[in-house]
Amino acid sequence: MKPLFAIAALCAAAVSTSAWAALPVGAKAPDITAKAYENGNASSFKLSEALKKGPVVLYFFPGAFTAGCNVEAQRFAAAIDQYKAAGAQVIGVTGGFGNTARTSKAEGGLDEAVRDFSKEHCNGKFPVAAVNLDTIKAYDVVLTQKPEWSNRTSYVIGKDGKIIFEFENLGPDGHVEKTLAALADLKK
Repeated sequence: MKPLFAIAALCAAAVSTSAWAALPVGAKAPDITAKAYENGNASSFKLSEALKKGPVVLYFFPGAFTAGCNVEAQRFAAAIDQYKAAGAQVIGVTGGFGNTARTSKAEGGLDEAVRDFSKEHCNGKFPVAAVNLDTIKAYDVVLTQKPEWSNRTSYVIGKDGKIIFEFENLGPDGHVEKTLAALADLKK
């Protein structure tokens, strides 16, 4: 009976791993150009331009104004001075529409939701952007349960455009701590 349990556990692990694919460390990060909002103000974000200034923490989240995404954004905002001290920029990226009770297409769509989210949960500390499904697929962060949304995945991308760290966890825990640790390792 024990060997069967071990085989079942290995099969379950293999299935869950394939559902949570992400770009591996060392891969070239696809360039992103997107309309972003910081404290409600629109700007353009281009990953290749941001990397000229230093490493970038690119974190994908499922949807604005959802419980876990609110918490995660607040945690990144609270730690922004630590990211700046490490010479890194942070940008949150979503493909999901988020809490449709709070924001709907009739109320202005994803752009408006991300704009408001940048003020209310990111506290104006870093930009957030809405991206299309092509970008979500390019980063291999399609949320299995809602394929048009992005999985919660954080990447640290080095100045050379290569991924130096990736972390996937559908819950908001660990993303800030682990990306800060990766940046500290990068400085060593």
